[in-house]
Amino acid sequence: MSLSDLFRTALRSLAANALRAALTMLGVVIGVASVIAMLALGNGARAAVDATFKSLGANQIQIGQKFALQDGEYQPIGHKLTYTEGMEMIEASPLIERVDMSVSRTVKTRYGRSSLEIRATGNTAEALIALAADGTVQPVGWVAGAALAPQVFIGEGRFFSADEVLAGAPVCVFGYQTALDLFNGDNPIGATIWLERTRCTVIGVLAELESTDLEQRYQSDPNEALILPISTLIQTLYEEEPSIFMVAHASGANRIDEAKAQITDYLREKHAIQQDETDAYLDDFEMTTRKDILGQQQEAAQTFSLLLAAMASVSLIVGGIGIMNVMLVSVTERTREIGVRLAVGAKGRDIISQFLLEAVLLSASGGLAGVVLGILAIPLAATLNQGTAMLLPESIPLSFGVALLTGVLFGLYPALRASRLDPIEALRYE
Repeated sequence: MSLSDLFRTALRSLAANALRAALTMLGVVIGVASVIAMLALGNGARAAVDATFKSLGANQIQIGQKFALQDGEYQPIGHKLTYTEGMEMIEASPLIERVDMSVSRTVKTRYGRSSLEIRATGNTAEALIALAADGTVQPVGWVAGAALAPQVFIGEGRFFSADEVLAGAPVCVFGYQTALDLFNGDNPIGATIWLERTRCTVIGVLAELESTDLEQRYQSDPNEALILPISTLIQTLYEEEPSIFMVAHASGANRIDEAKAQITDYLREKHAIQQDETDAYLDDFEMTTRKDILGQQQEAAQTFSLLLAAMASVSLIVGGIGIMNVMLVSVTERTREIGVRLAVGAKGRDIISQFLLEAVLLSASGGLAGVVLGILAIPLAATLNQGTAMLLPESIPLSFGVALLTGVLFGLYPALRASRLDPIEALRYE
């Protein structure tokens, strides 16, 4: 029996039970559409991870004190990371070009009769360089995509210098909204304020800022800020030196691992860290790079994608079971027809080919419809995932191929069963 004859026979058989065939295909349609949409969601999640951490420079190493769970709460362990250690790190680690440091605490700020409690942050003089590189905030009305320079973040006055940080100068810079709240329209530049019991001179006010992420604009206000030299904050507002958060800048992204090793050796020596019985170091600090963060997040996103694809594949399996069920019913209904074909000389492989082709046609038709539905469903999936869903081109042939394979696998048993019928018994079947 020629392939064209088999094809025409299979089409006539499916057309004779069009409604049943359409309902049978439904499982495959849903399965294929789900696979495409779910893979798009997973791909979007991975893209979102990459975009989220894109602002973290590839040559940056974040260094913080390690915490451990003690008595049900996370507590710092070991030695603190100190301001002095950050200052000496550049000399001790040749691959480190710069170390940004920060620490913060809530203080009561007074000017004349006005007072407010604000989160004061101590920074190094390169804070505006880091802010521009971070790209999470920009001046209000800034042209989207335009390059940010440190000086655009200053609205009035100036930022403190490296010499003022080294000297612990009593100077400070206000955020736009904080200056309005405390000075009530007065010119803040040159004014003297009180930070609890410490006098401080205002040397600058930041420009009015907004988040570059529209969703973040109503969650936090970057204009509520008070920035001091980190040395000033430590000396005047802390009785005991706090642990410092550091960001070390390596000389190149390709040498980030070497730079981490240098910092590790330096801090282990400073903190007198020893090895345990397994020769492992009991470090009291943690270091994170962009590669570390992206690796962890991408791994989580990959697991998320595989889980979604596995869930979607269940629909394909259900669709395949539906195809097998309908083909078994078809074999039973057409037992006499099969007997006649076998009696007039049809071979077992002809019967197998006919029923297998019908199963493949069902799965292929469902696969094509599922591809179209899956592509159309991606925008809807994106709305359920905060707008992050990206079509993977390879998911289309992949899902369609799996649909065809489903038709073959679940159609093979009914086809074999039909080919093994006894012609005499089949002719007697009513």
